[in-house]
Amino acid sequence: MRHSVSTERQGKTASLWNRLAQKGVSIAFLVAAIFWLLEAAIDGFIFREGAFLAQIFPSDLDELRMRLSLAVLTIAFGAYVQAVFRHRASQAQVAEIEAHFGEVLQISANAIIMADAAYKIILFNPGAERVFAYQADEVMGQALTLILPELLSESHAKQLEIFSPENDPSIVDSDRLFDISGIFGRRKNGEEFPAEASVSKLARNGETIFTVIVRNISARVEAEATIRSLAYYDPITRLPNRTYFREHLKTILEESAKDRNFFALLLIDLDRFKEVNDTLGHQRGDILLREVGLRLQGLVDVSDLVARLGGDEFALLLSNANEGDARNVANKITSVLNKPFKLEGFPIPLEGSLGIALYPDHGTDAELLLQHADVAMYEAKRKGVDYLIYSSEKDKHTVRRLALMGALRNAIKGDELCLYYQPKIKLGSRAIFDVEALVRWEHPEEGILEPEQFIPPAEHTGLIKPLTEWVLREAVYQCSLWHRQGLKIGIAVNLSARSMHDVHLPDLIIDVLESYAFSPVFLELEVTESAIMADAAHAQIILKKLREIGVSIAIDDFGVGYSSFSYLKNLSVDVIKIDKSFTRNMVVNSNDAAIVRSIIELGHNLGLNVIAEGVENQTTWDALLEIGCDAAQGFFMTPPLSSANCMQWLQEGAPERGWHV
Repeated sequence: MRHSVSTERQGKTASLWNRLAQKGVSIAFLVAAIFWLLEAAIDGFIFREGAFLAQIFPSDLDELRMRLSLAVLTIAFGAYVQAVFRHRASQAQVAEIEAHFGEVLQISANAIIMADAAYKIILFNPGAERVFAYQADEVMGQALTLILPELLSESHAKQLEIFSPENDPSIVDSDRLFDISGIFGRRKNGEEFPAEASVSKLARNGETIFTVIVRNISARVEAEATIRSLAYYDPITRLPNRTYFREHLKTILEESAKDRNFFALLLIDLDRFKEVNDTLGHQRGDILLREVGLRLQGLVDVSDLVARLGGDEFALLLSNANEGDARNVANKITSVLNKPFKLEGFPIPLEGSLGIALYPDHGTDAELLLQHADVAMYEAKRKGVDYLIYSSEKDKHTVRRLALMGALRNAIKGDELCLYYQPKIKLGSRAIFDVEALVRWEHPEEGILEPEQFIPPAEHTGLIKPLTEWVLREAVYQCSLWHRQGLKIGIAVNLSARSMHDVHLPDLIIDVLESYAFSPVFLELEVTESAIMADAAHAQIILKKLREIGVSIAIDDFGVGYSSFSYLKNLSVDVIKIDKSFTRNMVVNSNDAAIVRSIIELGHNLGLNVIAEGVENQTTWDALLEIGCDAAQGFFMTPPLSSANCMQWLQEGAPERGWHV
């Protein structure tokens, strides 16, 4: 073996204590090996939701996992060092002892290093060779700082000082363990990587040895950085997204109120973009969106902000801009949009409807300014003009909204609402395990209204509560009928932001489940990141209560909101759903593919299932299967279907394509 200790540590005594120590080593390393081989299973049992340790350390499980893993190895090395130091084993006995833990050293993915009191390396396992790209004989006798330059830096050196008997007499002949994070390892070629380390000291009869176990966390750090970058930027245009825009708007409002400045807010809705998308496909539509973003950025100063709010809607914030400045920029926007876009050699005409709201004339808070700019934009679209500045005298949109909400109250009581269902399918087994319930409003005058047309105002008027209850009861009732007909699938229902903060929501869920004798294991509740982060602390309380009922929780549209790894690991959730804006182009866009891969990796590291939304073709299905995504949902399988059509598809359409319940 490459691993050895200096000959001065190899005595000739073979006493009873030596034999007992060797047996202790055998047991210690047997435990270590078993733990290392079964770490995933043990981890899942000990740290699962509701387990004893999970209840005691709800927010520190990641740290606890690492400490437990490293502590087991430390126990083993402690036994080894005791045998070598205290009992002065012979060279043959040392070799025998090393044989007990050689397998652990060989199979460990972590770097395991031992150093003497002067921090000189005396043991370097194969895991360390892989991590640092050194051979063991190249580093023997070298300082630990060769591979861990920061280990003895001022901050960490202070931690090591606690091992000194001068500072703490109780340290003599005792073992200590502490973890170090935020350090970098250095490979043979000089390349550095982020790392975590656990350091233990074993002091016996005036002799000292340090054991350092190092984990390369490059993949995790990179994945976390990728996810965090999604929080504020649109993946298609790379412009600031809705979250960034709203936070920046609040900042501008605070500064303007303090300094008595003024600014303009412009909302832009692209006309005929849906026609382009439907005709040429989403991939070409995304290219067009990127080009629009570039043109808009070319019109404003560095102090201004251009953002994509979603879909075909953009927004601009013009600092220190009055009405004249806003009109000037609006005219420029109209001009650049009217200039045909070249798409694969073909000219694509595009127009836009603009709405303008001015601070402080049209509002002094974010919601009011956005609402008034939105009113002006839709009025411009209705009149067929390029842009309009908000006017309270002509704000008929508010009247329409009030009328719509009045009609919705009756629609909930009547038969105007209906549910459509879109299946979710496991990529590996091709099993249909769940359907998502999507509400539609069959308005007698305006036709079928999509959720985004009536749910946002319903949240502001209080109608969201009876609407949510209607959807829950209808979805659970329909799924219970399918169960009676032999189709054992689950049902997923979307929760609004307001519902997520309703203290009575858990009671409603219990009542609905009991009303239809419906098992909670078949009910999944989907909630967006923004709905949770509106009041994360309160949302966590609600989520825990829902989990206690037995239902599962999914984070919807993951990646387009806050996308915070730190909040995700502390939430009581089971599933994350990758937003369709990433999956749609992942086969042709390497950035989107990297984002999807990172989300899947993070989700699996947290023990979550990952579902990809917006799967529209076989190529995307195959790509998701290859990188380990759990399930998919999208038009490639089927668009949302009525209850009758969904039943027929489950029984006939799905089996024809190799999918099954």
